[in-house]
Amino acid sequence: MVDEELKHIIHRAKHGDREAFANLVQRFKGHVYRYAAGMLGDRMDAEDVSQETFIKAYYSLSSLDNEYAFSSWILRIAGNLCKDRLKKRANTPMQDMDEEQNERIADRHAADPLEKLSMEEGLGRLSVGHREVLLLHEIQGYNYEEIAEMIGVPLGTVKSRLFAARMNLRNELRRED
Repeated sequence: MVDEELKHIIHRAKHGDREAFANLVQRFKGHVYRYAAGMLGDRMDAEDVSQETFIKAYYSLSSLDNEYAFSSWILRIAGNLCKDRLKKRANTPMQDMDEEQNERIADRHAADPLEKLSMEEGLGRLSVGHREVLLLHEIQGYNYEEIAEMIGVPLGTVKSRLFAARMNLRNELRRED
């Protein structure tokens, strides 16, 4: 939940306060980068998307109607930029995923420590939609309702995509053994 201090910072940034916007960048850059890195599997692309996200956010901050929705709004921008970048690529390998992200997903889904070795490859084989909901839920910690709002799909679609993503990931990891 957004605290009052953060709401005040967002309000100031919406009214042109550059220092307030810089504060928002500091607070959310890690979340945006981790999300982009998980979606793209490439650190350089994730850095580029992170920067593009905050540039787009800066120029369209006035269109944000609800300060309490800033977190989901900024990740929606990042998600759209990631999807655009993925469309430009023919192959989406996950070779450079952060070790922390790899461990967090692996710890939840790997029954065998050897499965952790192929987590990046397994995630890379998921569809963009499945990877997106898995990362938003498992890595970023968003609940189903927040994810549905962020990516603009019904709640049931989020649940079914997350279930399918987990099953597909589990199958991929078992196949690689």
